[in-house]
Amino acid sequence: MTNEAPQIVRLKDYRPPDWLVDDVHLTFCLDPSATRVISRIQFRPGGTPTSTLALDGENLTLISAKIDGELVEPHITPTGIRVTVPGRPFLWEAEVEIAPKDNTALEGLYMSGDIFCTQCEAEGFRRITYYPDRPDVMAPFTVRIEGDAPVLLSNGNLVAQGPGWAEWHDPWAKPSYLFALVAGDLRSVSGHFRTMEDRDVDLNIWVRPGDETRCDYALDSLIRAMKWDEEVYGRAYDLDVFNLVAVDDFNAGAMENKGLNIFNSKYVLASPETATDGDYEGIESVVAHEYFHNWTGNRITCRDWFQLCLKEGLTVFRDQEFTSDMRSRAVKRISDVLLLRAAQFREDQGPLAHPPRPEEYSEINNFYTTTVYEKGAEIVRMLHTILGAKTYSRALDLYFQRHDGQAATVEEFFACFTDVAEPGLLNGFDLWWRQAGTPRVEVSRLWDGRVLTLEIAQSTPPTPGQAGKSPLPLPLRIGVLAPDGSEMGDEHLIVAKGAREVWTFDTATSRWAEQTDDAVPTGHDADNAPTPSINRGFSAPVLVETGLSLDESRHLLAHDSDPFNRWDSGRRLMKDALMRLAAQGDAPDPVTLDAFGQVLSDTKLDPAFKSLVLRLPSEDDLAGSLADSGVTPDPLQIYRARRTMAAALGRHLAEPLVATFETLTSEVPYHPDAEGAARRALRLTALRLLSMSEGFARAAALYASADNMTEKLGALSCLLEHGAATDALRSFYADWRDTPGVIDKWFAMQVSHASPEVAVSLAERLTRHPDFSWQTPNRVRSVLGALLRNHAGFHASDGAGYSQMADWILKLDGLNPQIAAGLTSGFQSWARYDADRQGMMRDALQRISGEKSLSRDTREMVTRILGS
Repeated sequence: MTNEAPQIVRLKDYRPPDWLVDDVHLTFCLDPSATRVISRIQFRPGGTPTSTLALDGENLTLISAKIDGELVEPHITPTGIRVTVPGRPFLWEAEVEIAPKDNTALEGLYMSGDIFCTQCEAEGFRRITYYPDRPDVMAPFTVRIEGDAPVLLSNGNLVAQGPGWAEWHDPWAKPSYLFALVAGDLRSVSGHFRTMEDRDVDLNIWVRPGDETRCDYALDSLIRAMKWDEEVYGRAYDLDVFNLVAVDDFNAGAMENKGLNIFNSKYVLASPETATDGDYEGIESVVAHEYFHNWTGNRITCRDWFQLCLKEGLTVFRDQEFTSDMRSRAVKRISDVLLLRAAQFREDQGPLAHPPRPEEYSEINNFYTTTVYEKGAEIVRMLHTILGAKTYSRALDLYFQRHDGQAATVEEFFACFTDVAEPGLLNGFDLWWRQAGTPRVEVSRLWDGRVLTLEIAQSTPPTPGQAGKSPLPLPLRIGVLAPDGSEMGDEHLIVAKGAREVWTFDTATSRWAEQTDDAVPTGHDADNAPTPSINRGFSAPVLVETGLSLDESRHLLAHDSDPFNRWDSGRRLMKDALMRLAAQGDAPDPVTLDAFGQVLSDTKLDPAFKSLVLRLPSEDDLAGSLADSGVTPDPLQIYRARRTMAAALGRHLAEPLVATFETLTSEVPYHPDAEGAARRALRLTALRLLSMSEGFARAAALYASADNMTEKLGALSCLLEHGAATDALRSFYADWRDTPGVIDKWFAMQVSHASPEVAVSLAERLTRHPDFSWQTPNRVRSVLGALLRNHAGFHASDGAGYSQMADWILKLDGLNPQIAAGLTSGFQSWARYDADRQGMMRDALQRISGEKSLSRDTREMVTRILGS
C-alpha cells in the first residue's frame, strides 16, 4: 500500500461486462500454507467484447494459465491480470496457489482454527482465483474439493464423493461473491423440510465437535423461516440440501452463499446457560435473513455494488416482518427504530452520510452500513405502507417474475411498484434511494373548537456532496385523541409530498382533507383541544417535532392506541428530563415519574413494552439530542444524569418495582419464547432501577441463583455498575473460559459498564489478557467495540480514549482492514463536542491518516470523517 489517494468507483461509469461466463469448474487441493486452485471457466463475448480479458486477482501466485489448452503468459498486476484473447467463446484454465492460514483479513479462503472457510462478499473471490469478480457476471459452478478434512462442503447439491474428495454442483447461475467452501472436522445437527412444491430438503447445521447441543434453536428458526417465506411471499427453496456452518472467525454476522450459509457462531450457538434472550432473537432474525436472501439476493442479485441496498434493504424488511410475526410486532418495531435512530440517524447527520444507493465509493466494504440495510428496509416498508399489503405482494410477484436469474437495479425493482400502483401515487418516491440525510418534519397546529388544522413542513439538512435537498414523499399515519383519551375517528394515512402542506381534521365528521390555499396555523386554543398522534408506527423514517407539550406527551403515553407512539411519548418525556438534568441539573419532575409508574402498573400492557418504556436513552443518544438543541454535550454530565435519573425512578416507583421483580420470577424450565423473554426483560429493568436506588443486594442474590444467561448477565451488569463484581467476574470466567461466545460477553460487560475514569485503562489491560486475540473479530469487538459504546469512557476529557483507539486501529489495519475501518466510525460525531475534544479527535484521525501503509478501507473512512 502507498499513501496515494484511493481510486474512486462511480455509478455513472458502469458498463456491462465485456465477457460473460457460461460455466465454472473449480478444483481445490487444500493445504493451510499452499492450497492449489485449478479453474476452468468458459467465457463468451458480452456487451462490448475486446481482444483483452481483464480478470481480478489479489495475493495469488500464478502457476500456469491456458486459453483453449494453449499456455499463455498474462500480464500480472497487484490487482489482477490482463491477457489477449480471441474474439469468440473460449476456455480459460488457470492454476494458482494461496495460503489460507496467512489470510488474517478473513476475505477469500482462510482458516478459522483448523477449519477452511470462505467469505467472498463483496470482493473476496479475487483472493481465491482469477475471475471477473463483479455481481453481474453469473454462472453455474461445479466444485471439486480434495483434502484430509472429514467434511467437505460447497454450494449446491453434492453430486459425487469418495475418500478425501467431494464434488458439488450448483445449477443456479450466481455471481462469484456467493461462492462458498468449508472443510474441516465438523458435526451436523440435521432436520428435514418438504416444500410447497413437494421437494424434500435435507437441512444441516454444521458446528465444531462439542457444540451439537446448542444448534436446536437455529434449526427451528430455519424451518420456521422456510415455511414463512412460502406462506407470505410464495417463495420455495430450490435445492436438495441446505447447509449452514458456524465458525468463530468471521468479519460479519453471516453470509447467504447459495445453499451453504456461513455464520458467525454467535448467531448459531445457543443454550439457556450460554445465550441471552437477545441472543436467541438475534439467531432467529439472522438465520431468517440469510435464508430469505435465497430469493432476494441470490436468485435475483444486484447488478453492481451501488445496488447493494436493493438486496439488503428488501431482505432486512422481510426478516423484520418475520420476527414481528414470530414475536410481538409492537416490541419489534420499537426495537428496530431504536437501532435506526441510534446508528442510521447518527450516520445521516455526520460526515459518513450517504444515500442508500451511493453515487461513488473507493472501498465497497465501507458501505455495508445502517443506511444501506436499515434505511433501505424503511424505504421498502414505506412502499408497503403506501400501497397496502395486497398491492405490495403483486409488486413483489412481478419482481420475481421479471428478474429471476438476473442482476437487477433499484430502478427495475421500483418499476414493479409503479406498474401495479395507481398512476402518480409513487411520483418522486425513488428519490428516497438517491438522497442522503434524515428529513425533519415540523408540525404546527390550530384548533378552533371543531377543526384541527395541521401544517406539515419538511426539510433535510445538507450532507457531504449534497448541499441542496428536495422534499420527499412522507407516509405519515395520524390519529387524533380526545381529551378523555378516546380515539376521534379512524387512523388516517397522509402522504405529504411538498415542503409545506396543510391538512384539516373535522371532529364532527371525522374527515381529513388537504388544504390547497395558503391557510397557515397561527395559534392554538388549548382548551379541550384534541391531541394528534403523528407518524404512528414510525411510518416514515423522519425526525418529527410535534410541538406537543409535556402534558400532551403524558396524555399520549397514557392513552394512545398506537404502541409505537405511546412508547415514543414516554421516550420524549424521559429524554426531556435527562437533558434538563444533564444541562442544568434540574431534578426529575415527580409528575413525569408518576407517568412511568402508571405504565408499570398497567396490567394490560406487554411486559416487554413496559421494559422499553422504562429503559433510559443511551448516553450517545442524549449527546446527539443536546447537540441538536444547541447545547454542547458533556459526556461526564450525561453519565451522571442517567445514573441520577435511574435512582430517582427506583426510589419513586420502589413499591411497584419490587412487586414486579418478585412477581416475574423465571419459569422452569427456561424457554426463549417471546412471553418468557418479555417477563425477564421487565424483571431485569426493575432490578436495574432498584439497584441504582437501594444498592446491589438483590443483584447479588439473583446472580447467585440464576439458571440462565439472561438473568446472570442482567445481575452482573448491576454489580458492575456498583463496582461490586470482582468475585462474580472471577467465577464467571472460571465457569465459561472454554466457551468463546460466553467469554466474549465477559470481556464486553467489563468494558461497557466500567466507570469513565477506568474504562480506557481496563480495555487496554484486557487486550493483554491471555484469551484476547487480535485475529478474532468477535473478541476484538468485545473489547474495542465495548469501549466505543462506553460513551463517557471513550470521550474522557484527557483524550486517552481517542489516542488508544488510534493505536488499536493502526495495529488492526495490517491484520484485518475491515474491522479496523469499522472502528473509525466511533469518531464520526466529533463535531458535536467541545473544542478540546474536537482537537484531540482530529489529532488521532490525522495520526491514522499519516500511516503510509494504511489500507484503502481505513483510509477512505478516515478521509471522509476528516473531510467534514
